[in-house]
Amino acid sequence: MKISGYLIDLEQAVQTIKKKGYETIALQIPEGLKSSASKIIESVKKEIKCEIIVIADPCFGACDIANYELKNIGVEFVIQIGHTPIPNLGNDLIPTAFVNALSSKDVMQVVEKSLAYLDGTIVGVVTTAQHLHTLKAVENILKKHNFVPVISGGDKRIAAKGQILGCNFSTGTNIADKVDSFLFVGSGNFHPVGLLLSVKKPVIAADPYSGTVKKQEISDLKDTILRQRYGAIANSKNAKKFGILIGIKRGQQRIKLAYNIKDMLESLDKKSFFIAMDNFAPVSLQSFRDVDCFVSTSCPRIAIDDYLQYKKPIITPIELDIVLGKRKWEDYQFDQITSD
Repeated sequence: MKISGYLIDLEQAVQTIKKKGYETIALQIPEGLKSSASKIIESVKKEIKCEIIVIADPCFGACDIANYELKNIGVEFVIQIGHTPIPNLGNDLIPTAFVNALSSKDVMQVVEKSLAYLDGTIVGVVTTAQHLHTLKAVENILKKHNFVPVISGGDKRIAAKGQILGCNFSTGTNIADKVDSFLFVGSGNFHPVGLLLSVKKPVIAADPYSGTVKKQEISDLKDTILRQRYGAIANSKNAKKFGILIGIKRGQQRIKLAYNIKDMLESLDKKSFFIAMDNFAPVSLQSFRDVDCFVSTSCPRIAIDDYLQYKKPIITPIELDIVLGKRKWEDYQFDQITSD
């Protein structure tokens, strides 16, 4: 079915519901598709009789797997739309079907436009889940204009070749030493900026929705983020008590890392304690007035996206190493959640 400019194939999920005899289904939808929730429900119910409960909470990605507490309201199966699975998670608490939403937006024109901005001839090509089906066509355009496209697989958190997540750029870092520059096909700034911080090679962003190509803007935004991160690190230098943030969302949990951080802080006579959260927001941390600095082991975007809204600095584990003198600023790396 086609909804709001996306192609969504629900057939496999419907067949699973029929086969298993599920009667109560939960539907997770990204914000941009919630206005089409009734159409999606109607499409499913044309095929099978079941009750569908739409989850209104934000869904940030395949890391944001439906909570087991849905069992308490009878949910037997979850359809999550708009994301590909994170392969190394497995064992869903509630059986879940990941149904990608493939953009029907043509990418050819903006990719053609982006060619003039590329550095060198060997180009790493990456995208998000919504445009994975266009990679072959992008590859063909590059070859037609005498570029050498390279599309790599990622680590065990990545479902498809060429795909990047906001927390994992391994499809790029795997080939960073083999390419001259990267072409990102998709919308938004966070993914290309995160890629640029991770691969340290030129990144050109081709946005099929706006028809724009961004290169200098991505580089400038990277510099702005780095200045903010330097400020957060500087403001944490004299911290004595740390709040170690643990994400409750299953795909964002790095429990072992959290304990390692606590052990490291205690070895340096620093006080710390764990704070677990599901949806992170500045207001939720304001009451921890005796905490000097928060260290996020959850989604790497938490420390960056809303940086200016937090009263106390939030830093990543890599930035904590710089604060404690275990790493130099010159060795700064963008925090990622990897399959390691």
